[in-house]
This record gives sequence, structure tokens and C-alpha cells, in this order.
Amino acid sequence: MSDLLTSPIGQRRALAMRPRAADLPQRADIAVVGAGLIGLSIAWRLAQAGRSVVVVERGRVGSGASLAATGMLAPAAEHEPGSDLLLPLALESLRRWPAFRDALQAASSKTIDYREDGTLVIAIGRDEVERLRFRHDLQRRSNVAAEWLSGPEVRAREPLLRPNVTAGILCPLDAQVDPRLVMEALLGACEAAGVTVVEDVAVEGLEHEGGRVAGLRAAGRVLAAETVILAAGAWSGTAGLLPDDLALPVRPLKGQSLALRTTKRTGTLSRMVWTDAVHMAPKGDGHLIVGATVEDCGFNSGVTAGGLFALLEGARRVLPGIEEMEIDAVWSGFRPTSDDDAPIIEEAAPGLVVATGHHRNGYLLAPATADAVAALVGEGMLPDFARGFGRARFTSPNESRGRAVA
Repeated sequence: MSDLLTSPIGQRRALAMRPRAADLPQRADIAVVGAGLIGLSIAWRLAQAGRSVVVVERGRVGSGASLAATGMLAPAAEHEPGSDLLLPLALESLRRWPAFRDALQAASSKTIDYREDGTLVIAIGRDEVERLRFRHDLQRRSNVAAEWLSGPEVRAREPLLRPNVTAGILCPLDAQVDPRLVMEALLGACEAAGVTVVEDVAVEGLEHEGGRVAGLRAAGRVLAAETVILAAGAWSGTAGLLPDDLALPVRPLKGQSLALRTTKRTGTLSRMVWTDAVHMAPKGDGHLIVGATVEDCGFNSGVTAGGLFALLEGARRVLPGIEEMEIDAVWSGFRPTSDDDAPIIEEAAPGLVVATGHHRNGYLLAPATADAVAALVGEGMLPDFARGFGRARFTSPNESRGRAVA
């Protein structure tokens, strides 16, 4: 054979562009730590407001969770017990997505494969149907748009699913985007707005002056800034980055995913489909993304046989056509997960804003997070929809009283 075979293992659907090469400058109005979805969204919004912004990234743009994600904008399908705090923010951010999409596409001259096809959550067998009924009851109590479907009604919407699919919930207002295209558009929009993106430079610590954060240290240099925004995803809780009294309860939660190449022969789905085991999302470039495992194993990267088997078997169980689809890419990433799976958005100290811990809802929450941080930096306070997401919610009343007395 003259052509070398390239393994899809460890490959992601990579960006088709890179930021312009840049060195760390000496000064900026805003320094953003992290060039993922959240960091670039915030940087773009602040640059639009006339601020000089520098983004410092420990690796490459999107190399954390952003290019490992599926791109779900699914507050209805994601709603589960214990997420009452998150639901209003999730719905508000979904409401902001069309305007965010239009502005992003106009600023970058790129499309992001935004789809408003909804999510179909399906069940096989009595046990799964009972769990699905519980989910639907919760959605109805929370006034979330969700329609119960019988097995034949499910298959009428998705004919390629197996006949043994016995029930489903259609979440008609859920949407999705293509993460690769969103990140390319954000990078283009940021550069058009004058944002400087510095890759392969790890932030070593914060600079303080006059009782406030006044910049950061990286690569043996100091970047002075009026405000530092920590949006480093799963690395936001890394020891040594913040002083102990500002430590963030954020940890990595590994997920493995894969991209299948669909053809006219194999067909594909018309919308996102969720099962108990996997979720599947069709993209405009012909890929069907299957994700994602949930592994609490620290920063233990890599693709495992068990993870790959779970994804393929979970998808094959409901979609037999995947047996004929080629595997284009298999990858892992780290969700930035807080102790309650909701984000942390606040001014943690004078001159320091944190925006992290978005768990598996980064794409859904990006517009609301960017707007909230822009308001916090520009006006000195968070808008109503983003309040209540500070670190104080992780502190018990007894602990709060103990610190107050001390």
C-alpha cells in the first residue's frame, strides 16, 4: 500500500485555523486565562465594548473541553433532579443564543451549524420507560417544553432507530451547534475585535497591587491588567494557580467521544437522540457525534477500549446503521465540573473574576456567561439572571458563621 493509514484514536475534529502568533504583552485592560469557549466568548464581548483584551492559553485554542464537546444546547433534555438552580440560567442562555449566533456569524463571516431540531430522549424496555416517565414528570413540573411519544411516534420521527424503541420525549426547543465551527467563529471574531490570543503559555500565578489583583505571571513575565478573568475550565481549580482562600471547587470529569462518517447508504439522524447510555448528534459536515462517557479519574487522558466499546454498543443498541459507518475520530476531554455541576460566576476578589465549572453545559451557557461577565466588568455587578452562582453556595451556614465569628 502506498498510502499510510492514519488511526482515528486520539484524533479530534480539529480547527481549520490558528490564532496569529503573538508574544505575551506587558499590559492590557483585561487578561483572560483560558482560550476555550467561555474564555473566548468573554474576550470577544469585552473587546466589543472597547477594552484591550489578552487571552493566555496553556495549550492550544479549544484544547480542553471545547473541541471535545458535542455542542448541545439542551436545557430540557439536561434537566434532572437537583438542577433547579441551573434551569433558569440555562433557559435564559438558550433564549440569548439566536442573537449570539447572528452577531458571531456576522463578526466572523463564518457559519456555526446552528440547529433548532430539538432533542429526542428515548427508552427501550420497562425500566428505561419508567425512568423516562420520571424525567417527563419533572420536566412538566418545571414548565419545560417536553412531549411524550409512543414507540411508533418516535420511529415516525427517526425511522432509522430500531423497532424495539418503546417510548420517547421530544424536547422541541432544544438546539445544537457544531463546536468546531463555533470555536473557529469565536477565534475569527476575537481577532477582528483586536483580541490578542497567546497559546502554549501556562499562567503561573497572579500579581497583586494595592490590595487587588493587578495582572498575572506567565512564562517568566508579568502581564499587568485592570481585571483578570479566570476561565480555564477544568484547570481552574489547579493547585497553586489561586491562593488557598480563593480555591475553586472545580475538578475534571473525563469524557470520551467519537465521530462517525455517515453516507447516503447509512443515512443519519435528523436531530439529537439521547439514550440511557449515549447521546448522538448529527452535524452538517456528515459526522454523527456519539458521546460521552463520564469518568471521575482526574487528568487521566487517553482513549480506552472500555470507553470506545461503551459508546459503540450504546449507539448500536438503538441505531443499527452505525455498523456501516466509518470511525473518523475518537477523543477524550475534561469537563470542568463544580461540586453541584453548575458554573461559578463571580468577582472572587478585587480585580479577579471567575467564570468556570460549566460541566457539560458550556455551549448552552456561553451567551449568558459572556453577557454576565461583561456586565460585571463594565457595571460592577452581575445581572439578575446570573446571581447566585458564587462560591458562597458551597459553604454551609455553620461554616459561614464560624468564619464570621473568627
